Amino acid sequence: MVVASVIVLPLLAHAGGSNYGVAPGARPDVTGKISEWPVPTPQFARDPAPGPDGAIYITVMFGNKIARFDPRAQAFKEWDLPAGARPHGLVVARDGQVWYTGNGNGTIGHLDPATGKVTEHTTPSGGDPHTLIMDEQGVIWFTVQNGQRIGRLDTRTGAITEYKAAGNPYGIALDKSGNVWFCQLSGDRLGRLDPKTGTITELVLERGSQPRRMAAAPDGSLWVTQYGNGKLVRVDPVARKVVKEYALPAGKDGGPYAVTVDAAGAVWANEIKTDTVVRLDPKTEQFRVFTLPSKGVGIRKMIVAADGRLWYMGSHNGRLGVIE
Repeated sequence: MVVASVIVLPLLAHAGGSNYGVAPGARPDVTGKISEWPVPTPQFARDPAPGPDGAIYITVMFGNKIARFDPRAQAFKEWDLPAGARPHGLVVARDGQVWYTGNGNGTIGHLDPATGKVTEHTTPSGGDPHTLIMDEQGVIWFTVQNGQRIGRLDTRTGAITEYKAAGNPYGIALDKSGNVWFCQLSGDRLGRLDPKTGTITELVLERGSQPRRMAAAPDGSLWVTQYGNGKLVRVDPVARKVVKEYALPAGKDGGPYAVTVDAAGAVWANEIKTDTVVRLDPKTEQFRVFTLPSKGVGIRKMIVAADGRLWYMGSHNGRLGVIE
């Protein structure tokens, strides 16, 4: 374990969706209407996150920018980031401050949208910070994929603690007890970090499953996309076991990638190889498939906003989309 400074804070897990500063909503009736907008700088735009004002923020990885989309005005605004940052993941806190992973320069960045000021916090071991989430105390947890780490950032002080992990940590979520779960993409396992002790334990999954993303549901369960075998799985974090597997409609080669859960417990996942988004109602175990209007979309992250609409970013076609 590498520690930048010692921090003692109570933890309170923020369940639902992707553990962002804005809790997801739900819509009783999903019409299936899909709208898309081309982003100004499309060079691998990715990982949307909702802001408290209803705006949607995205990272532009190769363009080295953060972009903000105003759904009412249907207009974009962009901010330049420090050279080499190559932003990947993104979260917007309850106070509207934007935090991102600097995948290219081993940092966690902070953008103040009101002033455009960017502050970088360098991770102790460098590496390639990947995906991040935020708990209700404002603490950020993040994965470092090739650097094989899980990181913790205190947003009040900038202090970072790192924990050695394995399996190329990718997606990440919190359970209701404050434990940090993460996907081991190359290890066919889920990792579980106990923040009180720093101990990491593992849940072994099906060989070749390649777990990629995960999300926490309101009932406390965790949902995981398995890119390698075309399945969506439900995990009981208390029992520490997979309790249900769902073969997704596109089959084992569909490439399940992003996953998120709305306030009613409906689970959304995309199949990146077929340009489809799937909605699962766990109560009825029925799927609804939405075929996207574009081809070669490349969704790598989706979120449900406070109004219950599902937002996605097409990294391959440079279009921000919404399903309502």
